[in-house]
Amino acid sequence: MEAPAYQATVSTALHGRSRATPTLAIADVHKAFRTGVWPRRRSNEVLRGVSFELLPGTMVGLVGENGSGKSVLMRIIAGSLKQDHGTVALNGRLGYCPQVPMLYEKLTCDETFALFGRAYNLTTEDTRARANRLYEVLSFARFRSELVEHLSGGTRQKLNLAIALLNEPTVLLLDEPYAGFDWETYQVFWSLAGSLRDSGTTILIISHFLHEQERFDRILRLVNGTLESGGH
Repeated sequence: MEAPAYQATVSTALHGRSRATPTLAIADVHKAFRTGVWPRRRSNEVLRGVSFELLPGTMVGLVGENGSGKSVLMRIIAGSLKQDHGTVALNGRLGYCPQVPMLYEKLTCDETFALFGRAYNLTTEDTRARANRLYEVLSFARFRSELVEHLSGGTRQKLNLAIALLNEPTVLLLDEPYAGFDWETYQVFWSLAGSLRDSGTTILIISHFLHEQERFDRILRLVNGTLESGGH
């Protein structure tokens, strides 16, 4: 199955900038979590000075073992977790698809789009038009009136991804985005991701492993909270 064309709207400011201008810049980011109780409290340093920059129209993979800090870094970039030290500079709109869908069980898919459309300050008409396009691209329009609690894991993940795309982001963060997808949807995902990159979107995808490294412009490897030297 070939994915329907999806052209993300990229701001004129993005097109007018030099491609050397990063859309996302991470500088010396540290994060530690404290465990236990006094006097035996311990500090577990998860991120130890992570720095990198991402350019417009690039797709970058972030890989590492369990506990390497991938999802923690993603949450810091998305703003749902505060770093202890360092800076995160975002130039544009952000879309975030977390590994575990953060959806409201008692809402339908249509109601979920409407809720997030209001959060993104979209008009009702824009929200409806974008939702219809995403239903078509990801092939789940027949579930638009279903409650989230009745959706399969794969359909929940489609909705999770669609919500991240609803505001047509400049920078798209994807944490294990294809978990639960069947093979056909997996192929549609990569076609969609390629279309978004070609339109100027910056995409950061994290995973335990990457089977298709040739799809990426660059691979970042997190090892014990730091970026491994020599990554491309």
